[in-house]
Amino acid sequence: MKRIPLHDLHVALGAKIVPFGGFEMPVRYSSDLEEHHTVRNGVGVFDVSHMGEFLVSGPGALSFIQYISANDASVLTDGKVQYSYLPNDRGGVVDDLLVYRFSKDEYLLVVNASNIEKDWNWISRFKTDDVTLTDLSGQTCLFAVQGPKAAAVVQQLTDIPLTPMEYYSFSKGTLAGVEDVIVSATGYTGAGGYEIYVDKAHAEQVWKALFEAGEAFGIKPIGLGARDTLRLEMGYCLYGNDIDDHTSPLEAGLGWVTKFTKPFQGSEILLSQKAAGLKNKLVGLELLERGIPRPHYEVTDSDGNKLGEVTSGTQSPTLQKGVALAYVPVEHSRPGTELFIKVRERLFRARVARPPFVKASTQNPA
Repeated sequence: MKRIPLHDLHVALGAKIVPFGGFEMPVRYSSDLEEHHTVRNGVGVFDVSHMGEFLVSGPGALSFIQYISANDASVLTDGKVQYSYLPNDRGGVVDDLLVYRFSKDEYLLVVNASNIEKDWNWISRFKTDDVTLTDLSGQTCLFAVQGPKAAAVVQQLTDIPLTPMEYYSFSKGTLAGVEDVIVSATGYTGAGGYEIYVDKAHAEQVWKALFEAGEAFGIKPIGLGARDTLRLEMGYCLYGNDIDDHTSPLEAGLGWVTKFTKPFQGSEILLSQKAAGLKNKLVGLELLERGIPRPHYEVTDSDGNKLGEVTSGTQSPTLQKGVALAYVPVEHSRPGTELFIKVRERLFRARVARPPFVKASTQNPA
């Protein structure tokens, strides 16, 4: 198990440490419920330095990214971010990722922690002589400052103007006295906020500055437990649960980032899937009775016939009811359709609902 650079600091803060994605990570500091509400209503900070960062540079950088990823990176301009995924050669997903454009010849790929080595080996297969790949994962720390009060906290520490920063855009500048920090209007919570990329040599300085600036706003450290309930309320996919090497990105609802206007690795396979018609679809489910859906619980019809299974599920702290993601046959995927989730051998009524379950806040009010 690897450790993130501020591991000892999190232990000192009382975090419960668990293995996740090959790293020892803080799962909670107080309670998942308290931390969830802190982010939804105020501001919290996640140390997600386990994530991977690859720099792609050179005159062939854009062509390289266009081929390895499904979305159309040619629409990006400097300072913009794009959600995408890496298709494999079997109609599945190597990983989902973010693409940051610094310039026409320089991009940053942000990948999931559990897939750093796999992704690096995969994209290296397609490297050309006019592309340079640099793995920055080991020297980069990433802090997600999330919640409606995030801008008020972060703006105190930087001269980067945050109020006009659009969702899925970023700037590079000085923050907490540290130069060359990336401040990105992105996140995995739907609560608004920023993600901050900083060299690990300055990570503790930035972390402490955030908590000094945020003290008046009730800022708290937040663990992976609340991160999971927050992202699930938005219906955001988690790699390894809702998408993986064997799931179709089209069935997972990633058609909106699958651009067949250009050729890309695996595009012919996905075109064939589309032409043949999708058999299953990843849907949101809201429980209509008290119960908590968990991954691998069966989704059935009223007679108990299995239709699929839950890929992600939890009790929504905001809605006070069970919510889940699950693959079901297309004919059962229409919003409003009543299905059942088997919880401890009992069938609980559920309704297909289109995520997000909770309205997202993509604004970053100062």
